[in-house]
Amino acid sequence: MKNLHFSKWALMLFAAAGLGSCGLDMPKETNTSFETLTIEKQDITVPVKFSARMIGKTDVTVTPQVSGQLMQICVMEGDRVNKGQTLFVIDSRNAQLELEAAQANLEAALANESSAKLEYESNKNLFESKIVSRYMLDNSANSYKRAQASVAQARASVNRAKVNLGFCTITAPVAGIIGEIPVRSGDQVSPMTQLTILSGNNEMNAEFSLTESVVETMVQEGVTKGDKDKYMEQLPDVSFVMKNGTEYPHKGRITSLTGVVNTTTGSLVCKATFPNPDGHLYSGIQGTVVIPMTEEAVMVVPQVAVVKLQDRQQVYKVQPDSTVIAVEVKTEDIGNGQDCMVLSGLSVGDRIVTVGANNVVEGQKVLF
Repeated sequence: MKNLHFSKWALMLFAAAGLGSCGLDMPKETNTSFETLTIEKQDITVPVKFSARMIGKTDVTVTPQVSGQLMQICVMEGDRVNKGQTLFVIDSRNAQLELEAAQANLEAALANESSAKLEYESNKNLFESKIVSRYMLDNSANSYKRAQASVAQARASVNRAKVNLGFCTITAPVAGIIGEIPVRSGDQVSPMTQLTILSGNNEMNAEFSLTESVVETMVQEGVTKGDKDKYMEQLPDVSFVMKNGTEYPHKGRITSLTGVVNTTTGSLVCKATFPNPDGHLYSGIQGTVVIPMTEEAVMVVPQVAVVKLQDRQQVYKVQPDSTVIAVEVKTEDIGNGQDCMVLSGLSVGDRIVTVGANNVVEGQKVLF
């Protein structure tokens, strides 16, 4: 029996020596480290984005005031023009003839007025001498008044004809850039014809809609019609981002906020004005207005700490014994591509796993 017991131990030692001589490593326990974060509240700036369309602050649709044949187009699409510069010329011959006829009618009315005045003054003297009756005096006075009225009417016709003649030369009402010109020389135009759009682009307005959540925030803050302007003055400068992702170098200010909520979209139309000294902004371009909004006393966690499972989001909360449990949370992206704001599921002082959250298993002990 003694020899048998010795043989068993010799066999075990021999087997161990054999395993060692083959270069095999015995399995070892490995510990994985995870980075953690303690939840605190902080103030952050969140870039709130709105789709916007840029228009010139003084965009003007140019249409003729009189009908006629378009004789000359004095500008080209894309030209920069000054206020008062000639843009289009309409055939003015009919307007010139109307002016001459009105001036002739004025001369005739002035002559009739002069004759009526002489007759009235003559009858007045004769009446005072008791040569003519009151009837003749009053009749001549009425004729004189009708003649004066005819002069006023004829003078108005002359002025109207001068205005119509002036309308044949269409000038720029503001300085800006000429848009598309859909007409050609020789076309018959009328007050219903759009000749072009003149974009006064020294300043540009980005039009967008404030969402219902922002409107509700304004209501909660007690913003009334009387202090709406003060509210807008307190808003921060805004940015404009082109569709290609390029940020326009000049900041803008919110300058207009309608007082009527669109019943379909639940939003307010808003305008942000941007300076355009270099003319890089054009009417009609699309982009994004970015408003930096301050969120006070919020919980922020890195996006790597949030594990997404279909329609749920969860983080791994560290227990006092260093093990983790999964906690469902609701978050909101804050727009910086790195962090998110926790809306529910966590409290101040909670400790969560950040780096490595995708690899941790519930109940696992994390080392830190």
